[in-house]
Amino acid sequence: MDRFILSLDEGTTSARAIVFDRESNVLGVGQYEFPQHYPRPSWVEHDPDEIWEAQFRAIKTAIERAKIEPTQIVAIGVTNQRETTIVWDKSGKPLHNAIVWQCRRTAEMVEEIKREYGEVIKEKTGLVPDAYFSASKLKWLLDNVPGLREKAEKGEVLFGTVDTFLIYRLTGEHVTDYSNASRTMLFNIKKLEWDDELLEIFGVPEGVLPEVKESSEIYGYTKKELLGAEIPVSGDAGDQQAALFGQAAFETGMVKATYGTGNFILANTGKTVRYSDNLLTTVAWGLNGKVSYALEGSVFITGAAVQWLRDGIKIIKSAPETEELARKLQSNEGVYFVPAFVGLGAPYWDQFARGLLIGITRGTGREHLARATLEAIAYLTRDVVEEMERLVGIKELRVDGGATANDFLMQFQADILNRRVVRPVVKETTALGAAYLAGLAVDYWEGLEEIKSLWKAEKVFEPVMDEETRRKLYRGWKEAVKRAMGWAKVVDA
Repeated sequence: MDRFILSLDEGTTSARAIVFDRESNVLGVGQYEFPQHYPRPSWVEHDPDEIWEAQFRAIKTAIERAKIEPTQIVAIGVTNQRETTIVWDKSGKPLHNAIVWQCRRTAEMVEEIKREYGEVIKEKTGLVPDAYFSASKLKWLLDNVPGLREKAEKGEVLFGTVDTFLIYRLTGEHVTDYSNASRTMLFNIKKLEWDDELLEIFGVPEGVLPEVKESSEIYGYTKKELLGAEIPVSGDAGDQQAALFGQAAFETGMVKATYGTGNFILANTGKTVRYSDNLLTTVAWGLNGKVSYALEGSVFITGAAVQWLRDGIKIIKSAPETEELARKLQSNEGVYFVPAFVGLGAPYWDQFARGLLIGITRGTGREHLARATLEAIAYLTRDVVEEMERLVGIKELRVDGGATANDFLMQFQADILNRRVVRPVVKETTALGAAYLAGLAVDYWEGLEEIKSLWKAEKVFEPVMDEETRRKLYRGWKEAVKRAMGWAKVVDA
């Protein structure tokens, strides 16, 4: 009987499930969006039950479209939006909406903690203290949801990032992996354990925390009533680490960028924990008793800016339309867009930056906004890659995610980076990485060499822009960013 891997790719706006075969071919896909909740300006929440319902529907759809039986699935891998924080009871019932990684409600809290403990946090976790990560979100929940802290102290509350919640719903096991734990700001990435000092700083009872395991091992088996089969759940990694794995970027210095709601650029640093003032140090994955680390630059808003053009100001009907509009112009004509809707991440780390459109004249139209948005995605990616190049030599950028289908963006990315950009045949690299991790745990694939042989380039974009144009464009971008920074402080003063 043919055997397959099921990968769950739970993102910020939708939940997906994909069935892969041994050659990495996609046999069936299910995808369902779920609502975003904005209770206050800069607050972002999800209903965990809505995430689960969308994910479970996606699972059933993927299996149906692949025309297979659940009994043919040998393993399930999970990958997820990271940092998003969920609390639930032992029956699996959520105790509050999930606080999403984009949410800024704890920005002031983190600023206070950062002043006293910033260096300690950076040294132990590899992270720049920011509201982005889970720790302050969990503290906010414990301090603001009536009765939650008391329940937590009694051992009646479970905390987890989205992977942990999904695995709990699937198997009843309360676990996470090194990569997701490293994004909470509570995990010591050198000792590979929850850190007592960090738990004390954020007021988190240890009993709420999941068990931390490698990224490729059997965590539990699906409850039979869910799919009619007890399937091992054996792969788990945060979405960006999973994408690095799915790009077969196993060697030190290999770099990938995922173009999703935000852009996330990771450089494999191997066994070495490398620190950068403006980048994050994170666990890439744990595999066969060894841990690989990565440098990461997190850009909060990229694809979400295109979504804003479509749903917010309604100047496009679909994302692909941006390419057609951008190509109508020979240049950006001095129009820049800084999509700092929720502040700026790496390398700026300005929680108070806000979105900025500059260079507008009477002649500015839809084409300029579309082009400026696509260019901004490439500029923000260069900002991060430049920081990485100080520590790791970079020859090429492997890319994945929805926006990589936009050839204008990919060519502009190569031009502004002055590096080749490589798009793989299989673009579902996040889900594929989780599938590989799950499959390795049950010997579906023999090892990393077999996986490397499965990776193929679909298109290579070589830089063609002259150096003077590149320099001038990037200088304009940097000036625009300066004007966006700290804006929330200005208007709130």
